[in-house]
This record gives sequence, C-alpha cells and structure tokens, in this order.
Amino acid sequence: MNIKPISDLRNYNTVLKDCQADSPVFLTKNGRGRYVIMDAEQYDSIMAEMRLMSKIVKAEQRIENGESYLEMSELKKKLGM
Repeated sequence: MNIKPISDLRNYNTVLKDCQADSPVFLTKNGRGRYVIMDAEQYDSIMAEMRLMSKIVKAEQRIENGESYLEMSELKKKLGM
C-alpha cells in the first residue's frame, strides 16, 4: 500500500510516478487517510463495475417484488437473435 502525506504533493511528479494501475496512492491529511490518486483507466473500470452491480441489484429487487422478467429465449427472440 502506497501511503504518503498530502505535503508530498509539493513534488507531485514523484507522487504521480508512484501512481500506477492497481497501485493507487493514498494521501493523508493530519495523519488520517483523506484522498486517493489512481490511474484514470482503473477508475473508469471501477465505476463501470459499480454501475453494473447497481443494475443487477435493482433487477434482483424487481424479481423479488414479483415484477415480470424475460426468459433468455424470449429476450433473444425480441432482439432478433
């Protein structure tokens, strides 16, 4: 885990060199974790995964509430597959 005080941002090039995919830099302020600097592609991937998980949870809740859903064969037919 790469943890640095926020004051290290004075020399931000060094901090950015340490920030690579799967290796975010955690910045502390007054000794406590406060910020995270991470690779933009990794951030995009995490956000896409969170959106997908949110949609899955909503779909599961709808099924539990008795709302109808399409069987795979019906969906394929509807999509012309």
